[in-house]
Amino acid sequence: MKQGDFTQLAKAYINRTGYSLHALRAIAKYINAYQTPNFLVADVGAGTGKLTENLIEIGLKGYAIEPNSSMLHEGMRLIKEDFFTWKQGSGEETFLPDSSVDWVLMGSSFHWTNQSEALKEFYRILKPGGFFTAVWNPRDLEQNELHKRIESKIYSIAPMIKRASSGASVYTKNLEKTLLESGNFKDLIFIEAPYEVEMTQDRYLGAWRSVNDIQAQAGPQKFEEILKAIEEETSSLEAIRVPYKTRAWTVQSTKER
Repeated sequence: MKQGDFTQLAKAYINRTGYSLHALRAIAKYINAYQTPNFLVADVGAGTGKLTENLIEIGLKGYAIEPNSSMLHEGMRLIKEDFFTWKQGSGEETFLPDSSVDWVLMGSSFHWTNQSEALKEFYRILKPGGFFTAVWNPRDLEQNELHKRIESKIYSIAPMIKRASSGASVYTKNLEKTLLESGNFKDLIFIEAPYEVEMTQDRYLGAWRSVNDIQAQAGPQKFEEILKAIEEETSSLEAIRVPYKTRAWTVQSTKER
């Protein structure tokens, strides 16, 4: 498996969790999503639609854009509501018209883009005064001993791993500068919302099977060792409570009417 290639992971994505609805509603209210006529959203790098589903839940509609055909088709199969139109495209090339959407989001995917090119594309497709949000959903390891033990076991089996997702600090520490330095965006706000999801062991292991960066770096044999260690660590639990923190950076386009 190649790092950044999600072709083999599409079926496992159903086990993943979505994002904090509390955080998404707060941002939607801040950007006046519910007061703007014909408000349209673009969920770019939509995967199989975890964030898309959340956006439907908070009453929004628009486009789900995904570059990987396997992920795209799985998203279209899982989310049959008419509120979002699925299209193949990427952060760097969405194929949406100029000034066509009010809010662009990337859920746990902005770090996979050429960020300067993606931001140019978002500026192009956003209406004047529109917004872009980069959002991640890392586990809140500091609040839970079980998940700290699991993380420790992962690195004991594959110490060479360098995480490429989950809102890791290496990808977010300079994010404010990245979002603002072109002059195309302004007025950055940051929202963080903790929440928990209860999972069965099967779903929890399935969520780990959807993780690209660990599989790509550890290789098949060590990844199976990791899964076995996680299975052993959680075998006595009827349910696994997983703490998350939705972390979202939002900026406004400087495009004028």
